[in-house]
Amino acid sequence: MYKRLKVESKTASLRIIENAIDEMTGAIGINQDNYGKILVATLEAVNNAIKHGNREIPEKLVDVIIEYKDNDLIITVTDQGDGFDPKRIPDPTLPANIEELSGRGVFLMTKLSDEITFNEKGNSVTMSFKEVTD
Repeated sequence: MYKRLKVESKTASLRIIENAIDEMTGAIGINQDNYGKILVATLEAVNNAIKHGNREIPEKLVDVIIEYKDNDLIITVTDQGDGFDPKRIPDPTLPANIEELSGRGVFLMTKLSDEITFNEKGNSVTMSFKEVTD
């Protein structure tokens, strides 16, 4: 099963992505625990792409690919921004960063997915969720 969406860089586009996740996970029969992890991680990735990657310029699109194969769900989110180096994001769990408001999204995505990779440019993230159905 495969679904690809291109959405405008507007916060309202998150609803389109949420509906696509609901549709796909419902069709596959993903359990509630996995559904929550997938939804939060995906919305975080898309929100980051909209706000930080495309700087909320509606004409810039966010490309979202949702693919289910071999009982794994793979989600790729790509923006049209300049990219970033994920290794340079401070650890939000360190005492010095506890009160910082930014930097939690990538941390959440990393904790919620089974595997996460960024492309070299840093404008695309692929998250894998393993064995998502019972």
